[in-house]
Amino acid sequence: MSNNPFQELIELKPNKEFFIGIDSDGCVFDTMEIKQKECFCPNLIKHYNLQTISKYARDTWTFVNLYSKSRGCNRFIAVQKFFELLAERKEVKTRGFKNPDITALKTWLKNETKLSQSVLEKYIKTEKDTFLETTLEWSKAVNLAIEQMVYGISPFPFVKESLDELTLIADAMVVSQTPGEALTREWKENKLEHHLRFIAGQEYGTKTEHLKYAAKGKYPDDKILMIGDALGDLKAAKSNGVLFFPVIPGKEDESWEKFYKEGLNKFFNGTFKGAYEDNLIKEFDSYLPEHPTW
Repeated sequence: MSNNPFQELIELKPNKEFFIGIDSDGCVFDTMEIKQKECFCPNLIKHYNLQTISKYARDTWTFVNLYSKSRGCNRFIAVQKFFELLAERKEVKTRGFKNPDITALKTWLKNETKLSQSVLEKYIKTEKDTFLETTLEWSKAVNLAIEQMVYGISPFPFVKESLDELTLIADAMVVSQTPGEALTREWKENKLEHHLRFIAGQEYGTKTEHLKYAAKGKYPDDKILMIGDALGDLKAAKSNGVLFFPVIPGKEDESWEKFYKEGLNKFFNGTFKGAYEDNLIKEFDSYLPEHPTW
């Protein structure tokens, strides 16, 4: 990758008439639950010393990353959201837990869009901060846990069929906030990487930037589609003025079947935009709460 993280995306030229960006975790592969509950959260409790409030830490982390409108956000943004929510919990306060100072993380997140582990590691070399150093070590431990634990996970039903169909007349690209190494490993393991023009992980900026530099202005807006399972995917699409198909959490099988049997044809024949897309987004939004119940 060049010094400009967007250069490879900028240089992509259309090969087909249409473009489809596809999220990976929780969208193509059923990996969200195992990654968040078995890799991210145990290491969160370990590295940030949350043992005394582990129950509430687990509840809060899974709400942020699985069961709310922030589902699918970048891992470092998730850490900020997690500690902000944790600080509000009565049960955490009554147990005497002292929330760490996350000011340095908030500053980095505010000023940086390429929210990758390597960028954070470089930043820490000049901006020393204990919390950021802990966050980096946590991130490294998460990557190792994912590499050791997350394998053998097939795509959702109708994903392969959809990819076979859509890549006949559309350029397809992974649009994700997962590290590129993990994305490449998972797509290759399932022998699906040949469908893709490019795999864009967190190293290539935000999902909005992925679509902006890889597709915007190269294809007509109504011939660009983002497929995703999180509000961040919807935001990336709408920030660029392009179309969105939701894979609804908990209804992934049904969503992909609907895309394969219905949505794909509507996208290709120009009847996707309007009432059809609006109804999809309305249903999708209803499944993701904004506020926790505690």
